[in-house]
Amino acid sequence: MIKPSLAPWLSVSNGALAIEFYEAAFGAKEVYHLDDPGGGVVSRLAIDGGEFWLSGSSGNDGGGAQPPTEPPVRMIWTVADPDTAFARAIAAGASVVFPVGEGYGWRVGRLVYAVGHHWEIGHELE
Repeated sequence: MIKPSLAPWLSVSNGALAIEFYEAAFGAKEVYHLDDPGGGVVSRLAIDGGEFWLSGSSGNDGGGAQPPTEPPVRMIWTVADPDTAFARAIAAGASVVFPVGEGYGWRVGRLVYAVGHHWEIGHELE
C-alpha cells in the first residue's frame, strides 16, 4: 500500500552544500543518496518524519546546462474543497496558471504567487 504524502523536490545549485545545511539547521537525516558521475547529487532527506528530495549539480557542468522550464519548487496540496482554497489564494494575490477544473481523474487548479512558486490545489475524483 502506498502512503500518501506531500513531498517537494528542491532544485539547488550545490547539492552537497544544501545537504550539509539541512542537516545542521534542521536535524535532517539523509535516507537516500546518489552521486552521479558528473558531480551532481540526488538526496532524500527526512525531518521529524516529513521527507523532501533535492538535486543539485556541482556547478561544474561546462556551461551547457539549459535553464529549467519549471520553477525550482512545486507543491501539490490535496484538499476536500479545492474551489474555496483556490479562491482564497487568488484573493490573497496569487495568479491563475490554470483554473480549478476536472481532468485526469482530479478536480484541480494551479496558481503562482509573486515569488514564483507554483501550487496545485485539488483532490482525486471518486
